Amino acid sequence: MSRSRFDRPMGWLPDSGDIIGYHANGFPIYLPHGGVAGIGVDEWVPEEWEGRVIQRVNQMSAVEARSNRIPMRNDVKHVPRSSGVGVESVPKGGTYGEDLSANDSVLLTARKIGKIIRIDQEDLLDSTAVNIIATKKVDWATSYAKFLDNATLAVTAAENGTTVPFTSLYRSLRTTNADTSYTADDNHLVSACAVSYDELSEVLSYVEEGDYWSDGDMYVIAHPVFRRVLREIKDSQLRPIFVGGQGGDRGTPDTVFDVPIHYSLGAKTHPTATDAPTGNPLMFIGNMRYIDLGIRSGPESAAAGADTGPAFSSDQHLLKMRSRRGWAVAHEKAFGVLEKTAS
Repeated sequence: MSRSRFDRPMGWLPDSGDIIGYHANGFPIYLPHGGVAGIGVDEWVPEEWEGRVIQRVNQMSAVEARSNRIPMRNDVKHVPRSSGVGVESVPKGGTYGEDLSANDSVLLTARKIGKIIRIDQEDLLDSTAVNIIATKKVDWATSYAKFLDNATLAVTAAENGTTVPFTSLYRSLRTTNADTSYTADDNHLVSACAVSYDELSEVLSYVEEGDYWSDGDMYVIAHPVFRRVLREIKDSQLRPIFVGGQGGDRGTPDTVFDVPIHYSLGAKTHPTATDAPTGNPLMFIGNMRYIDLGIRSGPESAAAGADTGPAFSSDQHLLKMRSRRGWAVAHEKAFGVLEKTAS
């Protein structure tokens, strides 16, 4: 009969079938027949792309699903930013003029987003119907998606690297940037009453009348409050304008002026990054190629078993989840935002 680590005698050597450690996903490692298995209890294990964690993140996070993903090999990375190229007529035999557009870069700094989850060892041993670790990972993915979207899209304060990990898109659109010739609030519209058709059209015009419109790259990122807003915008015959396949008030609006929508619970203002923002709902319309998401690592997990880790005295298993991301707005003029300030 195999022994656990609680009853090992002095000088004990493992037999086939004994628990000799834990995988990073929290499940025990058993010594196989004929040899010793390698143990990496503290290693970080990336979540599988087709797994439930990544699927939930991409479903819940507009930023993870829609932004321009930039691989990062280090904690910081400069991403080149082009200010465009001019053209002119060149006469026969004439000299080509030189383009004088200034190029620069945006800086991605990887920030760590994570949490430690305590799980009672008894729950792991006694549970047969529910995979507790898998459930907790998906729960973490849901909170992570809301936190990341809020941190990158909707935080109102200036970046400090901790409670405000990034300069959000909302903050960028409300701040003057001499490098891009953008003036604060040029692409920001406040709706102090019921959102109107004309207000939605105006926000869209901020982008479609400039150099950054591209049909295949345009997306709307909106807080789910705007589902009701869009359902309630009706024509003169009281038919919902933005509800497709209408046969009355059926369906959820999935486009605004033919631009697809990704709803995000993180798209609500808050002074610091959080997975439960409490401020004003936001709707962004813009070119997703101009928001850069740096991918340093993760989502990934590591685990410490209840009989070896720091929670040894309490019979608790520790599951650690994290993701490291960078963020930058490449150009403010590629986006417009509608801020809903009243019900």
